[in-house]
Amino acid sequence: MSIDKKFLNLFIKVTEKAAIGASKFIGKKDKIGADKGAVDPMRRELNKINMEGTVVIGEGEMDEAPMLYIGEKLGTLKGPKFDIAVDPLEGTKFTANGESNAFSVLAISEEGGLLSAPDTYMEKIVIGTNLPDNLMDIDNGVKKNIKLLAEAKGKKISDIKACVLKRPRHDNIVKELTKLNVRINYITDGDIAGALSVIGDKPKNDIYYSTGGGPEGVIVAAALSCYGGQIQGRLVLDDEEKIRAKKMGIKDFNRKYNISDMVKGDVIFCATGVTSGDLASGVKDLGNEFEVNTFALHKSNNIIKSVKNIYNK
Repeated sequence: MSIDKKFLNLFIKVTEKAAIGASKFIGKKDKIGADKGAVDPMRRELNKINMEGTVVIGEGEMDEAPMLYIGEKLGTLKGPKFDIAVDPLEGTKFTANGESNAFSVLAISEEGGLLSAPDTYMEKIVIGTNLPDNLMDIDNGVKKNIKLLAEAKGKKISDIKACVLKRPRHDNIVKELTKLNVRINYITDGDIAGALSVIGDKPKNDIYYSTGGGPEGVIVAAALSCYGGQIQGRLVLDDEEKIRAKKMGIKDFNRKYNISDMVKGDVIFCATGVTSGDLASGVKDLGNEFEVNTFALHKSNNIIKSVKNIYNK
């Protein structure tokens, strides 16, 4: 089964409206306002679509408005059943501070197609296209993984570029990468953009090596399933999170997830820039109109495109 291609433009409109809503808070130091500015129009647009959508990746696991929460039903409830993964505003801090790489993103699959991941941490390794299957393994350790990657890419280890989220929890990863003389590109936030910086014809990085958000890991896997590339992730769960994970059907807490474990069947992925970044240009306020840019993928139709649209105010 595949998702009817008419849905692609409908979902592009969802992230575009969310991005426009968030853009009104760029540089205003109001993270909560920016998030709500994206959430409200995203929910509104999703509810116009003839579908029975269920949020499986959202911003919280209970009915705590204004979040799009896990389990929330969206759409007219008439039409195909979809799993929805959303991050109405990836980069609330970037938006509030007027920094680059904030965007609105969602991924859609047929019912049962996306891993329902709790809002917890996930260890992640992400690499790009045209590499041997299952090349990386979290349990290999940094040194072995980097050596395997350099070999597969025909590069010197010192020419490998690694993207790492700047957090104290990554001190050991950084220590190992530094010892190997790998070039490290740090990011302060923006787990999805960091992970997707390994794809494309001229990728910014060769590998993303960090522990970031579990939900973001599934959204990245959705994009990679359309685009190519590999991810391996393992949830990091404390005792309370294990109880929540169990309720979502996760039985093996140490399981390592690859793309095929996180995403099944057809997928649509849309990311619309709020501020300009690696995936898409930001919202431009043209006076009477807004110009928006979206990076859109549809797996079954082999669609990989950047879309520019104009909306009247």
